[in-house]
Amino acid sequence: MTGKPKLILASASPRRLQLLGQAGIEPDSLVAADIDEAPLKHELPRNLAKRLARTKAEAARAMAARNPELAGAFVLAADTVVSVGRRILPKAELREEAAACLRLLSGRSHKVQTGVCLITPKGALRERLVETKVRFKRLSREEIEAYLGSGEWEGKAGGYAVQGLAGTFVVKLAGSYPNVVGLPLYETVALLAGESYPVRAGWLGGA
Repeated sequence: MTGKPKLILASASPRRLQLLGQAGIEPDSLVAADIDEAPLKHELPRNLAKRLARTKAEAARAMAARNPELAGAFVLAADTVVSVGRRILPKAELREEAAACLRLLSGRSHKVQTGVCLITPKGALRERLVETKVRFKRLSREEIEAYLGSGEWEGKAGGYAVQGLAGTFVVKLAGSYPNVVGLPLYETVALLAGESYPVRAGWLGGA
């Protein structure tokens, strides 16, 4: 391989793409793997986040291997899980799911855990798990209904997007804010840099 190594983001999430862009990193390809994200029986939230990130990365690498232009690329994947205790909240697809999540999160603390997995061109697998603790204010019925009407909850773990209107619900956040959005930047950049990916190549002159 000559020149700058290629990077595949194994995600269809615009939030993760935006966060990578915030770090000055632009992936060469987006390869979203369609996998079953349902938790296994008795699976802990942290284990689910790590397993799904790894599964996404491995599936995207297998798909990319069929494309000569992407052979030997770095593959980066992540998955974010919201939980209250051992209870894993869904990625809300239905209004009723989001409403149930918001009622559960109202006035209490929850955890947001993101598993990050990087597969290097040589096939080495590097992983991180990042946890952030978030506390919501007590939500009124009117606030919940108004938020549901915004549609921002659709497809979001725990039924909310902290970078949007739900940011007004947060009383306290301990840990990484971008982790709650969907990709912990410090740990992700550290993973890439640790494997000699040129993380600052795009910092000067938009190169």
